[in-house]
Amino acid sequence: MLSPSYLPESKHSLVSDLVDGLEPNALSWLSGYFAGVAQGRQAVRAPAVVAAVPNTAVAKQLTIIYGSQTGNAKRVAESLAERSGALGLNTRLVRADRYATRELKDEQLLYIVMSTQGDGDPPDDSLGFVEFLSSRRAPKLPQLKYAVLGLGDSSYPLFCGVSQRIDARLEELGAERLQEAGTADLDIETVALPWQDKAVDQAQKALKQSEIPTASVTPLRPVPSKISRDQPFLAELVLNQAITARDSIKDIRHLEISLEGSHLDYQPGDALGVWPTQAATLVDAVISILGLNAEEAVEINGVSRPLKEWLGHHRELTLLTKPFLLAHAQLAGSADLQKQISAVETLKNLLDTSQLIDVLKKYPAAWEATALVKALRPLTPRLYSIASSQAAVDAEVHLTLAHIEYEYEEESRWGCASHFLSHLNEGDKLPVYIEENPRFRLPADSSRDVIMIGPGTGVAPFRAFVQERSANAASGRNWLFFGNPNFSSDFLYQTEWQRALKDGDLHRLDLAFSRDQADKVYVQDKLLESAADIYDWIQAGAHVYVCGDASRMAKDVHQALLQIAQTEGGFDQDQARQWLDDLAMQGRYARDVY
Repeated sequence: MLSPSYLPESKHSLVSDLVDGLEPNALSWLSGYFAGVAQGRQAVRAPAVVAAVPNTAVAKQLTIIYGSQTGNAKRVAESLAERSGALGLNTRLVRADRYATRELKDEQLLYIVMSTQGDGDPPDDSLGFVEFLSSRRAPKLPQLKYAVLGLGDSSYPLFCGVSQRIDARLEELGAERLQEAGTADLDIETVALPWQDKAVDQAQKALKQSEIPTASVTPLRPVPSKISRDQPFLAELVLNQAITARDSIKDIRHLEISLEGSHLDYQPGDALGVWPTQAATLVDAVISILGLNAEEAVEINGVSRPLKEWLGHHRELTLLTKPFLLAHAQLAGSADLQKQISAVETLKNLLDTSQLIDVLKKYPAAWEATALVKALRPLTPRLYSIASSQAAVDAEVHLTLAHIEYEYEEESRWGCASHFLSHLNEGDKLPVYIEENPRFRLPADSSRDVIMIGPGTGVAPFRAFVQERSANAASGRNWLFFGNPNFSSDFLYQTEWQRALKDGDLHRLDLAFSRDQADKVYVQDKLLESAADIYDWIQAGAHVYVCGDASRMAKDVHQALLQIAQTEGGFDQDQARQWLDDLAMQGRYARDVY
């Protein structure tokens, strides 16, 4: 903290706004930057530069707002801020839910990096910002220059939908677009890097870098090589255990993975990133149906590998994308496929129900090896909510995995990563890394109550929460809502929850087994049954957490909470929405949905 004696009182709020929401690395960089500025000013014994520059120039800064669900947009935004800051540009990085929207009318240079969730929706941390920008409350912005970078998944019909809406809305409000909105698929760098190059160049021109003092910052210590998405740790699988019964309609597994020697740390709420490998049978089937040579060398961007290696380790084979479908329809000369792609509903159905091999069989086309590899989307890691606390399991990390496997026209189909993980044997190795999720954290005040809503594998982070709260002897109460199809076959971690109830580590447990009675019962129904207690807990300071399916469950739970606010709090619809928004802004309503 800065000593108040060195800082004018009028600047306290500016400093608070500047550091609000910044991660430790960014704060460290700022510290070095300001030290460099101070050193330069001491050397020339000159008055502060800001005193001689008109107010309009002082106000000029680059503001970077990011919205991120899984951390990708955050990483890109941090990289952009680091590059801008290294050039001496006055740069502010802020998460969307930490951005004071009243400041928008005064912004002169704004970059937005926004991921997409579900069908073109904003990530949870950006709901309020996007709602404000879309509303009549948004100000006219004739003074603003801006650029938008969207991150999305082309296996969804509305690819980068929210970023494109933001881009159009800013233009509608009178702002000047500096470059076309970027739309990055899961191979993010392909679009993000050239977009950043142009954005940094434009920022230099807009902020007149030559008039801005630059700081030469010398690192205090060497930066060690860090395990990350691009440098994963090869971990050993310790346990792979089914935790649903044989008669269950689901195959859910509990995995325990050793992190011994990695020096990796994580917190409850974080995710484990896993780099999967495609099943050899699927790779062989794709190569066979196209009549290609598995050993043919394919060179992409200067990297040469055999075709089977590209398909097995570097390309998506179980997820279809619109760009590939368009290329395939043209190569196959199929009017039927082209027609399906052109309509949103039929495209959505095709993406949801078919895999690459199904399209190759139904619409034959003569792909060449190199063209095929270029058309397919690069394989990306999958993120799994961590189901353990290091306070309980030490140098291990646990996962709760649903193995996705089904029959399609009498042939087996599966999800790439879940198939890879579920077929690993104890002792096998897998490449992993930790993906931090600072928006999904236990309350800092351990006396606060927590309400956890996690049906199916969504219960994973709450196993970690309860372990952590038990290890730290937290005095706050823990209330878990869990649901699945059947009590007898699908009660995940049943003995653990029963023991936690007995030991006082879990104070309430509400269960919704949807198929154990004629009328289906879900977790949102259980919330409404306990509406009065839910509202009382929240009003007394409880934190609410939701984990699981974004398309249905999370929306239904959200509606249930709005209904509770109206019935128990006496709010109208707008007031109920504001109540939930306020909880989210306070970090007391957090969702980890997918």
